[in-house]
Amino acid sequence: MKLTQVVPEGRQFIAGYGAGLFRISGVVHRGSVLVFPERTLPWPVTEIEGLGVEDLAAVAEAAPPIDVLLLGCGERMQPVPRVVRESLRERGIGVDSMDTGAACRTYNVLMGEGRRVAAALIAL
Repeated sequence: MKLTQVVPEGRQFIAGYGAGLFRISGVVHRGSVLVFPERTLPWPVTEIEGLGVEDLAAVAEAAPPIDVLLLGCGERMQPVPRVVRESLRERGIGVDSMDTGAACRTYNVLMGEGRRVAAALIAL
């Protein structure tokens, strides 16, 4: 799916997603990714089952800190493992899980508003 929006200069914008890839700020990324306002990183996670605190270390340690993490779970929303949710909450990071498409769209809106948001996106 292709997404369109006015993007603040220097910010990562998710322009499209599907079939195992994401188009972010003009670059195609294959597989799952972590998207921050300033950069995008590969993310080796392929499913929520077994997601651990260490899988989101880059989010927990981000500078400047992230306020909200959107967890794109693939084709459908799944609950965030409690230990992950609690660990992020201790660092002042809220986490919302949703399907990957919704996470892409929500990331773009929050990033466009200037929020300190990140998205952990499992490829479809």
